[in-house]
Amino acid sequence: MYVRSHAGIMPLTGLHVPLITPFTADDRVDTVALDRLAHSVLDAGATGLVALGTTGEPVTLDVDERRRVVDVCAAACVAFGATLTVGVGSNSTAGTAQALRDLDPRASAALVVVPYFTRPSEAGVVEHFRRVAAASPVPVVVYDVAPRTARPLGPDALRAIGRIDGVSGFKYAPGALSEATMRLVVDPPAGCVVLGGDDVLAPALLAMGSPGVIAASGNVAPALFAELVDAWRRGAVAQARTLTPPLVQLAAALFAEPSPAVFKGVLAALGVIASPAVRLPLLPASRQAVDVALGALAAADGAGMAAEPA
Repeated sequence: MYVRSHAGIMPLTGLHVPLITPFTADDRVDTVALDRLAHSVLDAGATGLVALGTTGEPVTLDVDERRRVVDVCAAACVAFGATLTVGVGSNSTAGTAQALRDLDPRASAALVVVPYFTRPSEAGVVEHFRRVAAASPVPVVVYDVAPRTARPLGPDALRAIGRIDGVSGFKYAPGALSEATMRLVVDPPAGCVVLGGDDVLAPALLAMGSPGVIAASGNVAPALFAELVDAWRRGAVAQARTLTPPLVQLAAALFAEPSPAVFKGVLAALGVIASPAVRLPLLPASRQAVDVALGALAAADGAGMAAEPA
């Protein structure tokens, strides 16, 4: 599946990074740090950014703050000719459709979560996406994250959603590998891609043929995750196998406490952002969790150097 970007028509593949939203010590959106992070992630090999994904704490941002986050991400994507995906959606079909109609015109795609909490039937979820895709000015990427939505979807429902006109793919984060995962990844609906959306499981989906990932861990190790995606794309199996264990360990460490607290703790420790602050109901990461993640990052960096092609 292809999406519109500032560089023309591009495939929905590679590494897409849902950026954190840095805050200053006095709780303002730190657009300077966000701009620096966006540019560094793209410079390291990411093919796109996701603005206002759940990693960016969008529910804690007001309208003006969300606009400024999209502005920064859009400018970075223009500079690199990259794909900009904007997170949109709630458990209201009408509200999601209206948000899509109001979507920033610089967006290449919209990331829309499966309706959460209300637990509609599978048929209701399919109809939800039929309505919102019809309202969207850009291709829709369905965010299927059953551990958070409490609405798991079987293979038939997933394929029905993937066949909807205007649905370009899935950010697939089912929480565990299953028959539905296998069937969807190895034989996706025509014109629809399945991107790994659970950082710990994403390497397995790449090995099964997924063309890319939407990985929050790309905030911390974009070059390594981009290298992993590229290794599978080139069929460099030995290189991919060398990279996979340390990147799985890193992802697990980054998600050891509620996301994105550990991500921000690591980025602040590295001097990438000025403050590890998150907004309630999240709390800052523990010192122990940050230290473990920093150790996992160092190990992954070492493995990345060892895995570099001769």
